[in-house]
Amino acid sequence: MSGGAVPGFARGRRLRSTPALRRLTAQTRLAPADLVLPVFVKEGIAEPQPISSMPGVVQHTTDSLRKAAHEAAEAGIGGLILFGIPSEKDAVGSQADAADGVVNVALQQLRADLGDELVLMADLCLCEYTDHGHCGLVTPAGVVDNDPTLDRYAAVAIAQAQAGAHVIAPSGMMDGQVAAIRRALDGAAFQETPILAYAAKYASGFYGPFREAAEGAPQFGDRSTYQMDPPNADEALREVAQDLAEGADAVMVKPALPYLDIVARVADAVDVPVSAYQVSGEYAMLEAAAANGWVDRQRAVLETLTAIRRAGAGTVLTYWAVEAARWLR
Repeated sequence: MSGGAVPGFARGRRLRSTPALRRLTAQTRLAPADLVLPVFVKEGIAEPQPISSMPGVVQHTTDSLRKAAHEAAEAGIGGLILFGIPSEKDAVGSQADAADGVVNVALQQLRADLGDELVLMADLCLCEYTDHGHCGLVTPAGVVDNDPTLDRYAAVAIAQAQAGAHVIAPSGMMDGQVAAIRRALDGAAFQETPILAYAAKYASGFYGPFREAAEGAPQFGDRSTYQMDPPNADEALREVAQDLAEGADAVMVKPALPYLDIVARVADAVDVPVSAYQVSGEYAMLEAAAANGWVDRQRAVLETLTAIRRAGAGTVLTYWAVEAARWLR
């Protein structure tokens, strides 16, 4: 043997030798426009309220949300998705489709401020608006009643579109929700308003901080009967296929990091945009680790976002959207 290097043996290392070479040969690109910022807007508060389990995230007033939206637009991110906390809740979530409901007012203001500069997504669910905290109407026995809930979703979708939402994003995981919303939007002359379906939303243990932020924890039971069971993967593909058949324009997997295999399988199976939601528990874990000096915060944040993109998500919903966009510019 000559003792010389095997041809190609060090090729990978040669292409990693400088930051510029690593950028040039990167297979996955992460850009500000790939990111969507989830925001919370709360009725009846005078100033933004910090969320203890999500350092750096707040419940906004409508005024502070407008300021945050301008900053998001300047950072170049793709959009916002809005969640609302009304001052009054009831059994049917009536504030979700009220013209003066907190999210609908916020949508009107943001659309007037920004026009089409940012994509304004409206999360469509009832859990933040109901006094029982479930995602739909409940029977006297305490069971979520699927079909009457669809009528409420249809009404909320129309109200959100009228308020200025560019995209309706139903997250309640009711059977037939996309079809009901599509019919309602089409019937109200919003045929051009797309639906981003939370098609594969799992009954996850990573939602805890969100429930503090959105003040929508169930007052009894849990959501395991209508959200997906974490051990199941094939079921995700069935749910995605059903939502697409009903008229969804794009689909979402939630959570993101614990379900990268699902993101990859969905992305391989469909020819529509795929989003993944990096949820509150994912955010809180990394923030806690960084606060203790256990990880390099910026490096870890960007690594997780890149991993979600690498798995196949074209869009990532993340509470780091604006900060990460600034790092990337």
